[in-house]
Amino acid sequence: MFEKEIEEYESVRKEYQQKVADKMGREQWMEYNEILFSAHSCAIEGNSFTVDDTRILREQGMAMIPVGRSLLECTEMADHFRAFDFMVSHLDAPFDEALLKEINRLATEHTLSYRAPGAVAGEYTTEDMAAGDTVFGDHEILIARVPKLMESTERALADGQHPMVVAAKWHGYYEYLHPFRDGNGRTGRLLSNFILLRAGHPLLIVKLEDRASYISALKQIRTEGTDEFLISFFFKSAIERMKGEMAQKKKSVLPLIFF
Repeated sequence: MFEKEIEEYESVRKEYQQKVADKMGREQWMEYNEILFSAHSCAIEGNSFTVDDTRILREQGMAMIPVGRSLLECTEMADHFRAFDFMVSHLDAPFDEALLKEINRLATEHTLSYRAPGAVAGEYTTEDMAAGDTVFGDHEILIARVPKLMESTERALADGQHPMVVAAKWHGYYEYLHPFRDGNGRTGRLLSNFILLRAGHPLLIVKLEDRASYISALKQIRTEGTDEFLISFFFKSAIERMKGEMAQKKKSVLPLIFF
C-alpha cells in the first residue's frame, strides 16, 4: 500500500535535494524551513502572522513586533522558534515521552498561562479535551496510551517503514490522544518533522490554505477508522511543496535585459 506515492515522493525528493536543498546549504535551507513551517503551523491554530512577519520576528526578535500583530501572537511564534531549534539540535534523542513533553513545554511556555490558567507547559492535561467540533475521550485513558504510541513509532522506524508513512500514522494517532492542555497541533507537527528530519527527509509543511483538507483527513481517523487519508495528504503535501519550489527556482532564472 502507498507504493506509488512512495515511488513518486522518492523520485521528487532526490531531485529536490540536488536542485534546492543542497544548493542552499544546510544552514540557509534550515532557516528558510523554520520560517515557513513556523508561519503556517501557527497560522493553522489562528495566529495571524504572515511568512514575512515571521521572517522579521526571526531576524530581529521581539524588539520588532510587526504592525497589526499582538504581543501574544509574537510570543507564540517566539516559543515555536525555540521548540523548532531544540528539535533540530536533538535529532539523536530517543523518540519518547521526555522528548514529547519538552517540545510541548517549549512551544507553549509563555502563552499557556493566558490560554489555560493553572495548566503547566509540558505536562499532560488534567481534564478532558475538545477542539473545534471534536470532543475527545477520557483524558486519563488517552494519556495512558502515549508511551505505547512513542515506543511503537520508534520500532516502526527501526523496522524500516517509510518515514513519511510513520510520521503520518504517528501524527494521526497522537492528535487523537490530544494529551496536552494546549499546543497539541503545533507539537504534533513538530514531532512529525522530527521523524522526517532524523531520516534525512525534507520538512513537511502543512500550509494554511490546506487546513480544511488536513483537518478532514485527521477526522477520518475517528469517523472511518483509517489513517490512509492522512497518509495520502502527507505525501501529496510534501510532493506538491517540493515541485513548487523547484518550479519557482527555475522561473527565477530570467534572461538579462539590457537597455
